[in-house]
Amino acid sequence: MKTSAEADFREYVADRWPRMLRTAYLLTGNHHDAEDLVQASLAKAYTRWERVQRADDPDAYVWRIMINTNVDRLRGLRVREWLTTRFPESQTADGTDRIVDRNLLLKALGRLPARQRAVLVLRFLEDRSETEVAKVLGTRVGTVRSHTARALARLRRDGTVLGLGNGRTPAAAGGRR
Repeated sequence: MKTSAEADFREYVADRWPRMLRTAYLLTGNHHDAEDLVQASLAKAYTRWERVQRADDPDAYVWRIMINTNVDRLRGLRVREWLTTRFPESQTADGTDRIVDRNLLLKALGRLPARQRAVLVLRFLEDRSETEVAKVLGTRVGTVRSHTARALARLRRDGTVLGLGNGRTPAAAGGRR
């Protein structure tokens, strides 16, 4: 047999549920969280139901329980959201591929004659023009061009550097001509 207090509580819940759910939704912004909030609040109100009934305004008492329960729920989350106009940093590689690429490139450059190696390093790794390379090496621009062509052909035949830097060879990687 149900007590009178339990019957009063059931009647109260049936009458107030839709209104409490709307308020809870506005507090939480999520339907599922709103239902959880109303249920938790009503569970607390049920344990204090005699005190709630004696209050001057039982609705205000229960709504205060709901507001405080929501505040407690938010304190537990402690997640801070920062609004920004920038996207978060994208994931970056760990850098081991760059080390492997660098080692392969150094080995391939080491197999070139010294003059050809110097021309490629100055042209493509230091990004110098043919004229600047000719001045540094004390030679003519035509000689720089021929050393560049021979060195790149040799690297292509070698095949070691073809897969470096996403399939780019030093000639495709840039540099002024």
